[in-house]
Amino acid sequence: MKMKLPWSISTTVRNPERLRNFLSILKKLEGEIWNVETQAKYQILLIQYKVYGFGSQQFYNGLTHEQVKLMDNPEPITYQQAKEIFERKNYVDPSMRGRQSINPLEKLGLAVIENNKVKITSLGVYLSQEDYDLGEMFFRSFIKWQLPNPSSDDYKESEGYNIKPFIGTLHLIDKVNQKWKKLGKSPVGINKEEFSLFAPTLINYLDIDKQAQRIVDLRLECEGKSLQDQKKLKEKYKVSFAQEFLSTDKREEVNKLLNNLKDYGDNAIRYFRLTRFLFIRGGGFFVDLEPRRQIEIDDLLRFDNAESIRFPNEEAYLNYIADIKQPTLPWETEAELIKIAETIQREIQELIKELSSKKVAIPVFKSQDYYKLKKEDLKQYIEQLRIYRRSLNDTKIRYESQEIEKIEEYIRKLKEIYSSARKPVELERLATLALNALNDALNIKPNYPVGDDNEPTFTAPANKPDIECFYLQFNSVCEVTMLTDRSQWYQEGQPVMRHLRDFENSYPNKQVFCIFVAPRLHRDTINTFWQATKYEYEGTKQRIIPLTIGQLVELLGILLKIKKKGKQFKHTDLLELYSKIIELIDSVNRSDLWLEKIPEVINQWKEVALTAK
Repeated sequence: MKMKLPWSISTTVRNPERLRNFLSILKKLEGEIWNVETQAKYQILLIQYKVYGFGSQQFYNGLTHEQVKLMDNPEPITYQQAKEIFERKNYVDPSMRGRQSINPLEKLGLAVIENNKVKITSLGVYLSQEDYDLGEMFFRSFIKWQLPNPSSDDYKESEGYNIKPFIGTLHLIDKVNQKWKKLGKSPVGINKEEFSLFAPTLINYLDIDKQAQRIVDLRLECEGKSLQDQKKLKEKYKVSFAQEFLSTDKREEVNKLLNNLKDYGDNAIRYFRLTRFLFIRGGGFFVDLEPRRQIEIDDLLRFDNAESIRFPNEEAYLNYIADIKQPTLPWETEAELIKIAETIQREIQELIKELSSKKVAIPVFKSQDYYKLKKEDLKQYIEQLRIYRRSLNDTKIRYESQEIEKIEEYIRKLKEIYSSARKPVELERLATLALNALNDALNIKPNYPVGDDNEPTFTAPANKPDIECFYLQFNSVCEVTMLTDRSQWYQEGQPVMRHLRDFENSYPNKQVFCIFVAPRLHRDTINTFWQATKYEYEGTKQRIIPLTIGQLVELLGILLKIKKKGKQFKHTDLLELYSKIIELIDSVNRSDLWLEKIPEVINQWKEVALTAK
């Protein structure tokens, strides 16, 4: 008997932003017959454009020294060179590699094989646009993703599968909240451990209530027990639960499932969070329904019980999931849209009232009489309201970031960054807050996508700087990474300089700096930035300032001391530090010496900053 499988979002592409790169390469094959030759060709093109294999030591195994050198450089290579590298890997089934690479695109409805030809769908075209919304794309895909479906043989109705995983997860969280509330307790969603165990194993919509009750029962059983006893109880429960799910007590199979569930749960949270229908609360440990989308969520749960739809064939299913206009959402009526607009307007008024009481300058917004708007105009206006609400929250965050307690919090969290479950996203968030705290910037603009709670849902897209900073006398970008080995140079070297040059070209009337922050700085990265700063990048010098996370913490510590003395820290003080680090270039002749001298400059600047009147 075949063992049951939990559902999972493909782990082939862990970074949602990379989907665009896979899609852009597939677009080169649009209209071609999808046979074994084309499948292999797709994988070769992914290698050629460094979308696949770049910087992967595992992929380099078996390649010649010259081929490793070719792959080590982030620039594309020739098709023939990529083909030779692909053939050198000596895969048993070469065409299977291309089929694996297209799989996440098909699963999400971004591409289909129609009449045996490659086709980019309307959803894929949307993702390819410059002004795409990653959250909207994933939401439109996930509300239709179901098991079983005609494009997969892994999940069959005869084996008990009948679920739309995303919709089912929303129902599960909602049901747990309802049950928890009936017990007189405050609903908190479900914690990440509960999510990983109970969400991917929810394979039938008829089991939603039973699965929710299991979560509640386990919580109640843990109440009043020590943390050590809770841990033992949970571990015993997990084994028993896995045995029941798999219908086996084989330890190897049970351990494999439990290990996979952690991975599947983390990946599902990462992707589902992008829809903006889930948010993280409780210090990052709980996943809950987004209260700012309550009307939409309530409508969706009434409209869809998470039961899968029957399709006559694979083509019908893939066409349905790929059509960005399907289904018509239950709140897309004038009456429901007006309710949503009213709710956001009330939240905006509360924010304005709060900011006004603190005498904070409020961004201007031109409101409309939305009661008179038609459906499509209403939808656009609601998005404008959400953007305005976000700007008000950004203003509030910026105001609060100046408080001593907040600066102390940023310092503490930056020191704890290595234990964060979402290190790259958390570093971008904390760097944004730190830059807000440091001085009187005109605007600190992070480019990461955010939920309605203004918390980042993922890292900034690859075609933009992580953070853009605007000041009265200069501008800057900030790029951050948690990478420390040579992959730091692979992933950040050229992109950082390119982002900086594009930003310089966009704002040519002011000096522009780039602040690069990492746990530690790899020699190849530093040497690359040294070349651009001392000599040139695309014909002219750049101003790149490499800092460690520890040095960013040190700058915040200096700011804290200045604040506690009741003094003002201005952007011109920061400009002085940036300028001195760049001036070091003229007095040293090696990149490693430049890096060694930066702490000395910070210390000298610190003494002046702390003693200034």
